[in-house]
Amino acid sequence: MTRIYRVRVGRPLPSVDHELIRAFWQRCRSAGAVAPETPLPQVVSAFGDHAELADKLIVLVLDGTKRATAGAVADFDHDGEAYPTVGTRWIATDGASRPRAVLRTTNVRIGPLSSVDDSFAWDEGEGDRTRASWLDGHTRFFSRYLPTIGVEFHPDIEVVFERFAVDYQE
Repeated sequence: MTRIYRVRVGRPLPSVDHELIRAFWQRCRSAGAVAPETPLPQVVSAFGDHAELADKLIVLVLDGTKRATAGAVADFDHDGEAYPTVGTRWIATDGASRPRAVLRTTNVRIGPLSSVDDSFAWDEGEGDRTRASWLDGHTRFFSRYLPTIGVEFHPDIEVVFERFAVDYQE
Protein backbone atom coordinates (compact mmCIF):
# COMPACT_ATOMS: atom_id res chain seq x y z
CA MET A 1 0.00 0.00 0.00
CA THR A 2 1.28 3.48 -0.78
CA ARG A 3 0.70 6.16 1.84
CA ILE A 4 0.96 9.67 0.43
CA TYR A 5 -0.37 12.66 2.30
CA ARG A 6 -2.11 15.22 0.07
CA VAL A 7 -3.00 18.40 1.91
CA ARG A 8 -3.05 21.75 0.15
CA VAL A 9 -0.49 23.53 2.30
CA GLY A 10 2.43 23.65 -0.08
CA ARG A 11 3.07 22.03 -3.41
CA PRO A 12 1.14 18.72 -3.38
CA LEU A 13 2.96 15.43 -3.56
CA PRO A 14 2.81 13.81 -7.00
CA SER A 15 1.81 10.20 -7.50
CA VAL A 16 4.46 7.55 -7.09
CA ASP A 17 6.01 6.17 -10.29
CA HIS A 18 6.03 2.43 -9.66
CA GLU A 19 8.71 1.82 -12.30
CA LEU A 20 11.05 4.18 -10.39
CA ILE A 21 10.26 2.30 -7.19
CA ARG A 22 11.03 -1.09 -8.76
CA ALA A 23 14.30 0.19 -10.26
CA PHE A 24 15.31 1.71 -6.91
CA TRP A 25 14.55 -1.58 -5.14
CA GLN A 26 16.65 -3.47 -7.68
CA ARG A 27 19.60 -1.11 -7.01
CA CYS A 28 19.12 -1.70 -3.28
CA ARG A 29 19.24 -5.46 -3.81
CA SER A 30 22.23 -5.21 -6.15
CA ALA A 31 24.09 -3.17 -3.53
CA GLY A 32 23.58 -6.01 -1.04
CA ALA A 33 21.52 -3.84 1.32
CA VAL A 34 18.85 -6.54 1.46
CA ALA A 35 18.82 -10.22 0.58
CA PRO A 36 17.95 -10.93 -3.08
CA GLU A 37 14.72 -12.70 -2.09
CA THR A 38 13.46 -9.77 0.05
CA PRO A 39 10.12 -8.63 -1.37
CA LEU A 40 9.49 -5.06 -2.44
CA PRO A 41 8.11 -3.10 0.54
CA GLN A 42 4.39 -2.43 0.37
CA VAL A 43 4.63 1.03 1.93
CA VAL A 44 6.09 3.86 -0.14
CA SER A 45 5.71 7.15 1.67
CA ALA A 46 6.89 10.72 1.94
CA PHE A 47 7.39 12.38 5.30
CA GLY A 48 4.96 15.25 5.83
CA ASP A 49 1.94 16.46 3.94
CA HIS A 50 3.38 18.51 1.10
CA ALA A 51 6.38 18.47 -1.22
CA GLU A 52 8.45 21.14 0.50
CA LEU A 53 8.15 19.42 3.89
CA ALA A 54 8.88 16.02 2.34
CA ASP A 55 12.09 17.42 0.80
CA LYS A 56 13.17 18.99 4.08
CA LEU A 57 12.55 15.82 6.09
CA ILE A 58 14.15 13.35 3.68
CA VAL A 59 17.36 15.41 3.85
CA LEU A 60 17.35 14.87 7.62
CA VAL A 61 17.02 11.13 7.03
CA LEU A 62 19.81 11.05 4.46
CA ASP A 63 22.23 13.06 6.60
CA GLY A 64 21.60 10.83 9.63
CA THR A 65 19.76 13.36 11.79
CA LYS A 66 16.26 11.84 11.56
CA ARG A 67 15.81 8.30 12.85
CA ALA A 68 12.21 8.46 14.06
CA THR A 69 8.77 9.51 12.88
CA ALA A 70 5.31 9.84 14.36
CA GLY A 71 1.91 9.34 12.77
CA ALA A 72 -1.60 9.63 14.13
CA VAL A 73 -3.32 6.31 14.76
CA ALA A 74 -6.39 7.88 13.13
CA ASP A 75 -4.43 8.37 9.90
CA PHE A 76 -3.41 4.71 9.73
CA ASP A 77 -7.00 3.70 10.52
CA HIS A 78 -8.42 6.10 7.90
CA ASP A 79 -6.16 4.61 5.21
CA GLY A 80 -6.81 1.03 6.34
CA GLU A 81 -3.07 0.66 6.78
CA ALA A 82 -1.50 -1.67 9.33
CA TYR A 83 0.59 -0.07 12.04
CA PRO A 84 4.32 -0.49 11.54
CA THR A 85 6.00 -3.48 13.16
CA VAL A 86 9.61 -4.07 14.07
CA GLY A 87 11.56 -5.35 11.08
CA THR A 88 9.19 -3.98 8.43
CA ARG A 89 10.90 -2.17 5.57
CA TRP A 90 9.41 0.81 3.72
CA ILE A 91 10.61 3.21 1.05
CA ALA A 92 10.84 6.91 1.84
CA THR A 93 10.45 9.39 -1.01
CA ASP A 94 11.26 13.04 -1.53
CA GLY A 95 8.84 15.81 -2.48
CA ALA A 96 8.82 14.69 -6.11
CA SER A 97 7.87 11.16 -4.96
CA ARG A 98 11.28 9.82 -6.01
CA PRO A 99 12.54 6.94 -3.84
CA ARG A 100 15.46 8.01 -1.66
CA ALA A 101 15.86 5.50 1.18
CA VAL A 102 14.90 2.05 2.39
CA LEU A 103 13.98 2.27 6.06
CA ARG A 104 13.53 -0.57 8.52
CA THR A 105 11.36 -0.15 11.61
CA THR A 106 13.36 -0.83 14.79
CA ASN A 107 10.89 0.20 17.50
CA VAL A 108 7.17 1.03 17.70
CA ARG A 109 5.16 2.44 20.57
CA ILE A 110 1.58 3.72 20.54
CA GLY A 111 0.57 6.35 23.05
CA PRO A 112 -0.91 9.81 23.47
CA LEU A 113 0.80 12.71 21.71
CA SER A 114 1.77 14.14 25.10
CA SER A 115 3.70 10.97 26.00
CA VAL A 116 6.59 11.84 23.70
CA ASP A 117 9.87 11.90 25.60
CA ASP A 118 13.10 13.83 25.13
CA SER A 119 14.86 10.88 23.48
CA PHE A 120 12.19 10.42 20.82
CA ALA A 121 12.06 14.16 20.07
CA TRP A 122 15.84 14.11 19.62
CA ASP A 123 15.72 11.05 17.34
CA GLU A 124 13.03 12.60 15.15
CA GLY A 125 15.63 15.28 14.37
CA GLU A 126 13.31 18.22 13.67
CA GLY A 127 13.43 21.78 14.97
CA ASP A 128 15.78 22.20 17.92
CA ARG A 129 15.21 18.50 18.77
CA THR A 130 13.65 19.26 22.16
CA ARG A 131 10.41 17.79 23.48
CA ALA A 132 8.83 21.27 23.59
CA SER A 133 9.73 21.95 19.95
CA TRP A 134 8.51 18.48 18.94
CA LEU A 135 5.16 18.97 20.68
CA ASP A 136 4.70 22.40 19.13
CA GLY A 137 5.52 21.20 15.60
CA HIS A 138 3.42 18.05 15.81
CA THR A 139 0.48 19.86 17.40
CA ARG A 140 0.53 22.30 14.46
CA PHE A 141 0.88 19.47 11.93
CA PHE A 142 -1.87 17.27 13.36
CA SER A 143 -4.17 20.28 13.88
CA ARG A 144 -3.78 21.10 10.19
CA TYR A 145 -3.81 17.59 8.76
CA LEU A 146 -6.31 15.56 10.78
CA PRO A 147 -9.40 17.63 9.85
CA THR A 148 -8.70 16.76 6.19
CA ILE A 149 -9.50 13.13 7.03
CA GLY A 150 -12.46 14.01 9.22
CA VAL A 151 -10.70 13.71 12.59
CA GLU A 152 -10.75 16.45 15.20
CA PHE A 153 -7.40 17.13 16.82
CA HIS A 154 -7.08 16.89 20.61
CA PRO A 155 -3.89 17.03 22.73
CA ASP A 156 -4.05 13.36 23.73
CA ILE A 157 -4.64 11.93 20.26
CA GLU A 158 -3.11 8.47 19.90
CA VAL A 159 0.18 8.45 17.99
CA VAL A 160 2.38 5.73 16.51
CA PHE A 161 5.93 6.54 17.62
CA GLU A 162 8.30 4.74 15.24
CA ARG A 163 12.07 4.53 15.20
CA PHE A 164 13.88 3.30 12.09
CA ALA A 165 17.26 2.45 10.61
CA VAL A 166 18.37 3.30 7.09
CA ASP A 167 19.23 0.14 5.16
CA TYR A 168 19.91 1.88 1.84
CA GLN A 169 19.90 5.41 0.48
CA GLU A 170 20.58 7.31 -2.71
